[in-house]
Amino acid sequence: MNFPKLFSPLQIGPYQLKHRLVLAPLTRMRAAKPSLAPRPLNAEYYAQRTTPGGLLIAEASPVSATAFGSPGVPGIYTEAQIAGWRKVVDAVHAKGGIIFLQLWHVGRVSHSSFQPGGVLPVAPSAIAISQELKTSTTDGKVTTYETPRALETSEIPGIIDAFRQAAKNALAAGFDGVEVHGANGYLLEQFLQSRSNQRTDRYGGSIENRARLLLEVTRAVVDVWGAGRVGVRLSPYGIANDSGEPEPMPLYSHVVEQLNPLGLAYLHFIEPRSSGAGRAEVNWQNVPSAMVLFRPIWKGKLIAAGGFTGQTAEDAIAQGHADAVAFGRIFISNPDLPRRLQRGYPLTPYDRKTFYGGEEAGYTDYPVHDELAKA
Repeated sequence: MNFPKLFSPLQIGPYQLKHRLVLAPLTRMRAAKPSLAPRPLNAEYYAQRTTPGGLLIAEASPVSATAFGSPGVPGIYTEAQIAGWRKVVDAVHAKGGIIFLQLWHVGRVSHSSFQPGGVLPVAPSAIAISQELKTSTTDGKVTTYETPRALETSEIPGIIDAFRQAAKNALAAGFDGVEVHGANGYLLEQFLQSRSNQRTDRYGGSIENRARLLLEVTRAVVDVWGAGRVGVRLSPYGIANDSGEPEPMPLYSHVVEQLNPLGLAYLHFIEPRSSGAGRAEVNWQNVPSAMVLFRPIWKGKLIAAGGFTGQTAEDAIAQGHADAVAFGRIFISNPDLPRRLQRGYPLTPYDRKTFYGGEEAGYTDYPVHDELAKA
């Protein structure tokens, strides 16, 4: 057998995984419109990538109508969306899989055209994303990011409540757990980092204050699910969506130390070499490894993600840097990725042009290896 560590059992919260190869949460923009509910095509996609005892982390799902920044992403705040996700979950469970949902608020990584009433997106502070980065409006027009509106202190409990309700909705949809999205320059990371958070209230200034919202959101979600079925995703050295902390270690060491006592199912780190990988091929050189730096601090299970191969995933687990490894882009084009890696089958290359939006092409039409052999 190839990669014996990668294909060994692992306990994640109450779940016994049969292997340590995880489907990373991947935005694919193929929800039904205008409901933004998952549809049968989405259920087929996730079922294709399910193995008995394998963990899938479903794509980031906005926790409210104001949490969007992209077209066609599925939400988790309406009855129709809950019903759509239930069909996805049922399809995964029918094949023996375990599936968590990633809870998402994009904050300033949005545009007023996505916001109810056309208002400005919200953020910790009224600081725009770099004009060098572009976004799209709902009608597909490429434009620069707007300067967001800073949240009032009195509005922050509403953000926490949105995550709490989304966690309840994910529970109603039958998920096995949820992941709090605290990475990639979205709202919770915007609060964490000093370049995007210049508040002067209890949610800004010191590291303790900037970490407050992430920790309050996580505790609210834990109240719904129990800690053993909640994960958190972080990208300490990432630069996606104009993120980046000048000195990440003090900030993220504090965050990890504060998360430790909660007893979470796992902490999920994105390796900086893949920051921004959704937009273009990247492989940052001479950057630190999040899993190596934070493994000594984190007491629970650690999932690493970002540009891994079967061999580097095996090495990371064997060396104790990670307990499991999440695969993204290569799992898109290889729905049977666990079997291919375990048996040494060749991998199908992915087509970046079909990552976002569309129908079956580049989504559910990638063949499994046996089909390739028959062709």
